Amino acid sequence: MSDPKHVILVGLPGVGKSSVGRELGSRLSRRFVDLDLLIERSFRKSVAEIFASHGEPAFRETEADVSRALAATPASVIAPGGGWLFNPTATAHLLGRSRIIYLRVSPEAAVRRMGRGIGRRPLLASAADPYQAMRDLFEARGPTYERAADLIVDTMDVGRSHVIASVVEQVLAAERDQAGLQ
Repeated sequence: MSDPKHVILVGLPGVGKSSVGRELGSRLSRRFVDLDLLIERSFRKSVAEIFASHGEPAFRETEADVSRALAATPASVIAPGGGWLFNPTATAHLLGRSRIIYLRVSPEAAVRRMGRGIGRRPLLASAADPYQAMRDLFEARGPTYERAADLIVDTMDVGRSHVIASVVEQVLAAERDQAGLQ
């Protein structure tokens, strides 16, 4: 039987990648990794502070370094930031060893879910209209999330426990299928 793959949760900021990922890791008996948290620890600054003081290129370079390190670890559940999939240097290290799960949400719901936490999101914090900024992100990123995804899970009208159960079921089924092909 081949090794299980990493499970990488992608989607808009505020969709719940971290909250879903923690429980998913527990249910799959895998370590949960919040990629942005690892990057923050390496800089000893928040993502917003990293963007402000070092710029996005330094953030993306560190994102790639952390992704490279994760590629050599046992299968984990990974929650990257919303832009990770657009960093080819970062994705090159993990895509071949991963299942990409797109947690889909409407831009409006994503903003509502973030609440006051929107101030910690560099791409949204300075926007005059966070809803429009999120709609713009959705238009720019949505098609790429869909193309890259091994599984798309709509999170709009279902509870988090349903989302988690659906992902667990489908990941385990894919792993059984993969093992059957060996």
